[in-house]
This record gives sequence, structure tokens and C-alpha cells, in this order.
Amino acid sequence: MLTAPQMQALPAFFTDIPDPRRVQGRRHPLSVVLAIAAAAHLCGARGYKHIAEWAENLSQSARQRFGCRCVARRYLVPSESIIRDLLIRVDPQHLERALQGWNAQFSPADASLAIDGKTMCNATDERGAQRHIMSVIGHDSGACYTPKKSAACR
Repeated sequence: MLTAPQMQALPAFFTDIPDPRRVQGRRHPLSVVLAIAAAAHLCGARGYKHIAEWAENLSQSARQRFGCRCVARRYLVPSESIIRDLLIRVDPQHLERALQGWNAQFSPADASLAIDGKTMCNATDERGAQRHIMSVIGHDSGACYTPKKSAACR
């Protein structure tokens, strides 16, 4: 569950992301669509359909906190196709930067971190070096801070 202040602050972290859509037909602000998708994912939604269902189940007050468009005193959420289209087209690096900013502000500080890594079988880079995956997880928050793929020295 996200708190009301967390919901309300989330769209602001996406305002600097360039909108890949044409100006015509923008019914929902990019920052609102991305905030709803991120919040749904943080609450356990996986996949476009599940994210859209999560958004549909938001109360009117939650929709207002996200900054959803208001028509006839009802706050409207983006459809599954709008969510899918934007998540496919938005630059992932911009999205990651925005989410890291939000996480830095709202996630609890961790007293200690766990570092874990795995060597991937039969996975090599262009030079033939084996690929490794490393993660840093916060003990208190359970947040994954740095999922990284890297190639080891031969």
C-alpha cells in the first residue's frame, strides 16, 4: 500500500520525461499515466492488464491524488492500451531516473545491505566472457538498489 503523500508526490517525479505522443489526443498527462503504472507495480500489479485493473479500482480520492483528468466531477484513469503504449514508448533511462528519485525520497533508510550475485550458465557477452548478475538489497526495506549485469574477466 502507498500512503496518500507517496501517491500525491509520484507524478511530480515524471514531469521531466519527454512525452513520446503527438500533442493531439493526449487525454491523460504522461506523468499521471507513469505514476499510476509505477504505483500499481509497487503494489504488486504485473502486466498491462493488471496495472489497468489496479487503476480502475482506485477510489475517486486516490485518482485525485494522482492528478487524474476530471470530467463531470469524476476522475478518469487511463485505459490498458494507453498504459501499454506509453510504457513501451517511454525512454527506460528517464523512467529509471525518475523512480530512483522517488525511491530516494520515500524509501526507508537501510541499516545494512545484502549483496548477492550469480553466474549465468551458457550466457556470454560478445567477447566470450561469462555474464554475471549482482543485486544489492536493503535489509529493512527490501528495496533492490542496483540490479546489474556484468561480464567477468576471463
